[in-house]
Amino acid sequence: MDFVSIRIITGDVARLVAFYERVTGASAAWATEDFAELRIGGVTLAIAGTRTVPLFAPGSARPAANDSVITEFLVDDVDRVYAELTDHVTDVVAEPTTMPWGNRSLLFRDPDGNLVNLFTPVTAVAREKFAR
Repeated sequence: MDFVSIRIITGDVARLVAFYERVTGASAAWATEDFAELRIGGVTLAIAGTRTVPLFAPGSARPAANDSVITEFLVDDVDRVYAELTDHVTDVVAEPTTMPWGNRSLLFRDPDGNLVNLFTPVTAVAREKFAR
């Protein structure tokens, strides 16, 4: 089995795609006005509109209703990225903080309220774990 993507359901696909394009630097590939994908490393962030939900199962997903998942992105320098995003990210939950497990993390919410973590390994153990 391969983990290939995560999909976010939203009421405003264009807004959320633009947000993630700015945060990640990736360009979206649009399939329809209701579905776009951003290829980031070996994983795809899919963003889909509410009109796609009934294709799977009506009522199975609701936009802006996530309180349990954090989407995480490894970055080279979280402090630099934070400085670059201060005018774009308006809901910062925690400014860059070094975590006990060795990552320096920035936690914020996307326009739909989903949690996003940008992190940089800063200890030797964490750097080894995420060596590219």
